[in-house]
Amino acid sequence: MKRYFHRTISYESVRPMELERLAYDPASLLSFYEEALASMGALCERTWHDRLEVVAEGRAAQPWQTGDGLHEVELLFAPGEVTTARDAAREVFPGAPLTFRLAEAIRPAPLPLERVLLGEGLNDPAPPVAVAEKLWRAQFPETSRWRLVEPFKTGFHFSLVVLARCEIQAIDQHWSLHRFAVALPHGEADPALAQAFGFAQAADMSEEIPWPKTSAAAWQSIMQQALGQELAANLTSLRQRQETYLRRELERVDDYFENYERELAARAARTGHESGKLKAAERLAAAKSEHARRRADQVARHEIRVVPHWDALLLVAERGWLASLEVERARVSQPLASAFVPRARRWFEE
Repeated sequence: MKRYFHRTISYESVRPMELERLAYDPASLLSFYEEALASMGALCERTWHDRLEVVAEGRAAQPWQTGDGLHEVELLFAPGEVTTARDAAREVFPGAPLTFRLAEAIRPAPLPLERVLLGEGLNDPAPPVAVAEKLWRAQFPETSRWRLVEPFKTGFHFSLVVLARCEIQAIDQHWSLHRFAVALPHGEADPALAQAFGFAQAADMSEEIPWPKTSAAAWQSIMQQALGQELAANLTSLRQRQETYLRRELERVDDYFENYERELAARAARTGHESGKLKAAERLAAAKSEHARRRADQVARHEIRVVPHWDALLLVAERGWLASLEVERARVSQPLASAFVPRARRWFEE
């Protein structure tokens, strides 16, 4: 699985941090299925160039959701241009449910946190104070005063690199793959690291590195916030489409029930019997209740649900220059502990 992970993250992003989808290739998918199922203990044999015989049980049979019993099937990896009806239990095609289930089955649980030390910037000297101040002011133009309280100290800056599949449930289902990086501990986005991570070089971790303490709750919040920022543009266009569809459906429901309620009111006005008026009033109350229920149902149907699937977590350490600063914002002086990262030529709050 590691080979496929590195193959994926080395692609250039279509948009910042959103990774390009691999084109459907039956031969590559067959190899992926064979390796993945075999790693979980299944017996696999290629019976033809586009067929794979599989005998699986237990965890390896999870993609077919058949329980714990022995499952035997010959998979057909169909060409992408075929438009005939598909058998989702025996055929692999673009968007096949089996592929999604297999990806979930081979994903380790709980998700491991791997660590790496970047080689870039390890031997870079401390920046001149004038350069450091200029970069600070370019990054934080709202500060009116900047002073380095103590000389730079060598240290480490830490980031969290995340690979996430995102499922957006709307009128149409949307899947996307994202790689993003956030600085720790406060979660500032680091798109430069996310973009260039496929070309980064790892260094030997022989020296002692003061890795930050893992905080599942805090990191979960940071990751969700970063993914929300990444999806903002996609959700804006999708929300506009959903609102258009919802407005059309609500108008249709309102027109139907307004006409029906008008007709019931007219019937009640024409009848002279108390029992008839009572029945008409009951029908009118039932119609109003059903009208409200149908509107609520349409609103629920047009909700947008975002379901993230975290696929990989990597804690990244890199050389940084730690600084104690005194800055002034809105005429208020405040001390800050920050780190200058040579790789990004950027300041991060520590």
